[in-house]
Amino acid sequence: MDSVEKGAATSVSNPRGRPSRGRPPKLQRNSRGGQGRGVEKPPHLAALVLARGGSKGIPLKNIKHLAGVPLIGWVLRAALDSGVFQSVWVSTDHDEIENVAKQFGAQVHRRSSETSKDSSTSLDAIVEFLNYHNEVDIVGNIQATSPCLHPTDLQKVAEMIREKGYDSVFSVVRRHQFRWSEIQKGVREVTEPLNLNPAKRPRRQDWDGELYENGSFYFAKRHLIEMGYLQGGKMAYYEMRAEHSVDIDVDIDWPIAEQRVLRFGYFGKEKLKEIKLLVCNIDGCLTNGHIYVSGDQKEIISYDVKDAIGISLLKKSGIEVRLISERACSKQTLSSLKLDCKMEVSVSDKLAVVDEWRKEMGLCWKEVAYLGNEVSDEECLKRAGLSAVPADACSAAQKTVAYICKSNGGRGAIREFAEHIFLLMEKVY
Repeated sequence: MDSVEKGAATSVSNPRGRPSRGRPPKLQRNSRGGQGRGVEKPPHLAALVLARGGSKGIPLKNIKHLAGVPLIGWVLRAALDSGVFQSVWVSTDHDEIENVAKQFGAQVHRRSSETSKDSSTSLDAIVEFLNYHNEVDIVGNIQATSPCLHPTDLQKVAEMIREKGYDSVFSVVRRHQFRWSEIQKGVREVTEPLNLNPAKRPRRQDWDGELYENGSFYFAKRHLIEMGYLQGGKMAYYEMRAEHSVDIDVDIDWPIAEQRVLRFGYFGKEKLKEIKLLVCNIDGCLTNGHIYVSGDQKEIISYDVKDAIGISLLKKSGIEVRLISERACSKQTLSSLKLDCKMEVSVSDKLAVVDEWRKEMGLCWKEVAYLGNEVSDEECLKRAGLSAVPADACSAAQKTVAYICKSNGGRGAIREFAEHIFLLMEKVY
């Protein structure tokens, strides 16, 4: 089912964080934005992601890695790539969240302690943001916990606000669920159907279902927010596809949420190409970086069998795997691992070597995947079509990649990255 836009919504709950204030007001059209001047200035639409550091359910949930990306990174990528916002902001009280937000290209509003309490509402934080940013006319409040949001959804909602004159638009999803009244001891001893006739239970295909807020976003104009509402005036909902309606507040089982994101998430503007070459750094990726030296001065290293299996699976799928190191590794020791991979050691310029391999195979960079962990890997990580680092990679390398493994180097990172590649290649095919 494609995403659709409609006018008034029914059977939806209150937006998270908005106090109940009765029926939302119907508003007169607001002339803010340059009336009376020669050229009317387009209204400033700002994306605002609220990311408090004090999550009780999952500590620092907003920057916990989901499918190799900080949770907040998924919605920031969608917002920035949509191209409809004059500015993209993260409102936070936490230094680590601020750093991640800036890494993804967002601006940061440092929220006050008053709007960072457990009892603070989303509306409180949005009003505070507007008090500091008089240039903003419309706020697109995007929930950090909705990692399957796509730029096309935001583009359509921006059109509804700017071109069709809606004061507020919020996201919903269609569900086919029968509801029953709650049994309350001493008040109601039996349950009653709320949206069906049990004698004529409809088939799913014969029932349109009902619309529920999915919490992905709430867009509203400034004057509506200043009156204490996120929904009101000329109001509409935007129906999102069910597979894109993933809310981590509900999907507590993180691995299941990861699988949903890998299958239905947004991975960036660049169209994925089929990967034909994986280059892997030896020290810290294939191995854990530890080197043992025997009494007769022979080098001893260890590796994980899972990684050897990952390399074998990649090769069986037609992806060549090559190893690289800036250290003078013992080729005899590496050959004893029987990985059957071409390798280059004592490399002072990894980019030059990988570029030579790429040209030799007749590939573009988009067909190359790279797993690195050090500063010397940065340029290759930036150029590769798919890039990743082990969980214990240096911070400089982590900042350049699209995927951070849960596994450490020498402890299954190659196998994990291989599985990630296979999942993404399903999108290509």
